[in-house]
Amino acid sequence: MSDDRAEISHVYAGNPLDRGDRERRDEQWLADRARDPTSKFLPMWDLNVPITDGAEGALGWLSFEDLTRIGVDAVPVFLGISGQAAHFVVDISKYEDAVRELKERGDWVYQDARTATEFLSGAESGIVAQARAQINWHNRNGFCSICGHETVVLRGGQVRQCSQCKIQNYPRTDPVVITVVSDGDRCLLGRSRGRGAPVNRYSALAGFVDQGESIEEAVAREIMEEAGIRISNIRYHSSQPWPFPSSLMIGCHARAVTTDISMDEEEMADVRWFQREEVLRALDGTSEDLVVPGPIAIAHHLIKAWATGG
Repeated sequence: MSDDRAEISHVYAGNPLDRGDRERRDEQWLADRARDPTSKFLPMWDLNVPITDGAEGALGWLSFEDLTRIGVDAVPVFLGISGQAAHFVVDISKYEDAVRELKERGDWVYQDARTATEFLSGAESGIVAQARAQINWHNRNGFCSICGHETVVLRGGQVRQCSQCKIQNYPRTDPVVITVVSDGDRCLLGRSRGRGAPVNRYSALAGFVDQGESIEEAVAREIMEEAGIRISNIRYHSSQPWPFPSSLMIGCHARAVTTDISMDEEEMADVRWFQREEVLRALDGTSEDLVVPGPIAIAHHLIKAWATGG
């Protein structure tokens, strides 16, 4: 990996918390820290996060005393440690009175996880990615997929174990390959169906990695399936956690071996080759014909890296 790639810090990456793998093994330590006055709790509401309302936003944390005062007794999910303070996330969505009180505070507002990144530091966006993905996973796994009995939280939220058959379930991360294919001074971009995006908004081609498939195989398969293009020289660029709901975007570049497009018309609305000059104008916001994703998305950085000399 080149030095410039090593310095890339995507939105939702850069989480500063020590995830405390050793501490997670001690259920008594977790229970004690969940009631410790120095611990911090991020109260999420419908997967939205609290942001301090000011010129420079920051995540809104509560203490155990705060949670007790507003009547929240939900099981917190352990995020990690910063300094000596344990950090947790707690879903308060079912506590209507608590939600109402926190939403009426004068010093913070709730934002969805995408909008929140406009106000947060890169490090805090990494905490948001972890917190949102974990709460979403816990909300979907309250019952065992084998026998249907209720599951219980272990290891601070890293595991849910069935109360009956004792099968353990772990949070999943879905790998997604996203690739900019180039042919000299052209790159291949596409527009998916059914996402409500403007008709001139194009992005890098992407898709989930299948079971029993390498990253390189997934890249080649997705480009062939969506565009009918054969590729070579697949190169890793960078990766980005994407908590919608819980993916890891694996960014790559590749060279085209063939250039005639045969598009999957069920999945794609359009796939086209774009000249470098047009892509550069799109990145500057001066193109009337092409819009590319903004800096929150890894696609922006893949496209920019190619357009500026990749």
